[in-house]
Amino acid sequence: MKKLSAFAVLLSVTPLIGQAPPAPPTAAERAAQAQAAIEAAKAPPAEDFKPSTLNQKGKEFPAVNSERRIRARVLAPGAQSVALDIGAVKYPLTKGEDGAWVGASIPQDEGFHYYQIVVDGAQVPDPNSLYFYGASRWGSGVEVPAHDQDFYAVKNVPHGQLRETLYYSARSQAVLRCFVYTPPDYEKNLAKRYPVLYLQHGGGEDETGWGSQGKTGAIMDNLIAAGKSKPFLIVMASSYVPGAQMGPPPAPAPGASGRPAMPRFNFSAFERVLIDELVPFIDANFRTQADRSHRAMAGLSMGGMQTKQITLANLDKFSHIGIFSGGSIAPADVTDMDAFKEHVKVVFVSYGSRERGATGKANVEALKQAGVNSVYYESAETAHEWLSWRRSLLQFAPLLFKD
Repeated sequence: MKKLSAFAVLLSVTPLIGQAPPAPPTAAERAAQAQAAIEAAKAPPAEDFKPSTLNQKGKEFPAVNSERRIRARVLAPGAQSVALDIGAVKYPLTKGEDGAWVGASIPQDEGFHYYQIVVDGAQVPDPNSLYFYGASRWGSGVEVPAHDQDFYAVKNVPHGQLRETLYYSARSQAVLRCFVYTPPDYEKNLAKRYPVLYLQHGGGEDETGWGSQGKTGAIMDNLIAAGKSKPFLIVMASSYVPGAQMGPPPAPAPGASGRPAMPRFNFSAFERVLIDELVPFIDANFRTQADRSHRAMAGLSMGGMQTKQITLANLDKFSHIGIFSGGSIAPADVTDMDAFKEHVKVVFVSYGSRERGATGKANVEALKQAGVNSVYYESAETAHEWLSWRRSLLQFAPLLFKD
């Protein structure tokens, strides 16, 4: 019998595409898996590391090798312990004579990863990387090259603009920020008006997520250049408007496993800002096609849940719906199926193959049976992560505004 490597044993728990994922591990199981990863990371890595594309200018680390292992190097001569915290595992780093701490992880999945450095028990961003907002804080990010990364690569094609835009919200009594992607020809044909996609981030992230971690600009530039998508505006706003967060998360049940619960969230607060203020602001300040047929909404995770709630309650405003790793729409969710079929041109639902997407897929099939144009997409060998959502946007965008 062939002996499996430590890496293979760790990775063998990953379900095959199309299979249901296993039940979430208990706290004890997570601890055992983390310790197994730490032991496996002691194996010598292939010495073909290259700097991550998300490093600060001129920084050699973090670096990624052909095995998809991440190597970190942090100068902290006065520290007693330093670790690389990535993928829910804290890999101890080894101190050298120069005061720099160095070490590597086991192989990571393709795509974007948040990570932190732990110095004497304190979690801090790596001073070598660019910073990204996720898990409700600014932290470090590293990119593991994906086999299909060409679709979000920056190429020699016409480029759109990602515009930081401020708008006043009377409901919030505050100036709020959103980002607006305008396609490459927006400034060239001043008589042309464009459809709009409102694209929402997930829990613990903000309006910067889709433009930064999500590579939205590059994905759309490449699709438009290839003639695979119509040009349209994309508005990326923060869901965390005043009044949205209602309090701390509920206490976990004894022995509960999985991620900590998110703070309780009031989706209606953002719904009112979006419908009553942001949509009118965008229509007044950008050259939009300001009607339901030319307006879409989509989101990832929490943003997908918001998309479901907001679009179902505002079918006079949106005609295209995208839910990425954030639930789905069942026929039972629709109060008037005839009106829904008349108003909604497409319902798109996606999950990573390592997520629990079976219910979403079944609901898409049920909508199809009811006569709704519905599409289910599964991102191969990904979980609840940015590569799933980049691929989802790649599949969703060509379905929009095809009239």
